[in-house]
Amino acid sequence: MIPFRTAMPPLQSGLRFSHNDHIMCIGSCFAEHIGGRLGRWKFPVLTNPFGIVYNPVSLAQSLDFLLSDKDFSEKDLFENAGLWHSFAHHGHFSHPDKTTALVSINRSLSEAKEFLLNSSRLIVTLGTANVFVFKQTGEIVANCHKVPGQEFECRRLQVGEIVEALSAVFKKLKAALPKLEIVATVSPVRHLRDGLVENQRSKATLVLALEQIVERYNFAHYFPAYELLLDDLRDYRFYENDLSHPNQLAVDYIWQFFADSFFSEKTKALCQRIAQTVVASGHRPFHPQSTEHQAFLKTQLEKIRALQQEFPWLDFDIEKAAFQQQLLA
Repeated sequence: MIPFRTAMPPLQSGLRFSHNDHIMCIGSCFAEHIGGRLGRWKFPVLTNPFGIVYNPVSLAQSLDFLLSDKDFSEKDLFENAGLWHSFAHHGHFSHPDKTTALVSINRSLSEAKEFLLNSSRLIVTLGTANVFVFKQTGEIVANCHKVPGQEFECRRLQVGEIVEALSAVFKKLKAALPKLEIVATVSPVRHLRDGLVENQRSKATLVLALEQIVERYNFAHYFPAYELLLDDLRDYRFYENDLSHPNQLAVDYIWQFFADSFFSEKTKALCQRIAQTVVASGHRPFHPQSTEHQAFLKTQLEKIRALQQEFPWLDFDIEKAAFQQQLLA
């Protein structure tokens, strides 16, 4: 048969993820795709405690803050267009009330610090090497929050800058958490507003920087999410209508490659059992009071009890509630 695509060969990695691992995902919106899948299949996961972070310097600063004993204060916030913002956070932390914004930021920070202390896996997803530098302070910001463009200088990070920023925080993380393994990837989401040529140069800079990182540290591993979409799938039918973000089929494909790369057969089998229960909890019957559906609900609750007897740390509260509220008294 004549080949019609260049498929990515299986990733040869000795790294394994299991449901005993606490996993933090941080970075671009693609980190939320992976974090969402991990959470759906009941892995202990926390995703983007600062919100979406696209560039590697801001990402490194976020991780560094998680290792510190500092909190954010009012001096770290600024007002623009009626909202209080932090240059280190995504806009969903912004709020018309300064105190509310600060409480939300520090609550998320506290939860993330505690979660990180128990983490054995970190997934880092880099979105762009292009950064915005706030002229007043010279700092690279994670989000401009619609501050006028003339207040910033836009430039592309050099490979060495990225390697230096990530190396520094990765070494701190490994020293504080000896069991930690880091998976780094470049987001396949295209930053088309930068232009096609500039987007490719930006992504190439990230790829080259991560190459140096994984060569330097044996606890850092590269996952080819960018290459899977751009070179393996390589077709617009795998994109959303914006022609920038991967669609559901593409995310499914990349997720399966991730699972095949990092999950043992035992972990895959457990994921299949969990998936059956999660999918069943979303079933909406035409006749919920029928004898057949009531028996189905009891069977699903029994499956949950069996799973939790084997794996007491798995959380099925949402699924149990979905089944129990349909049971007849």
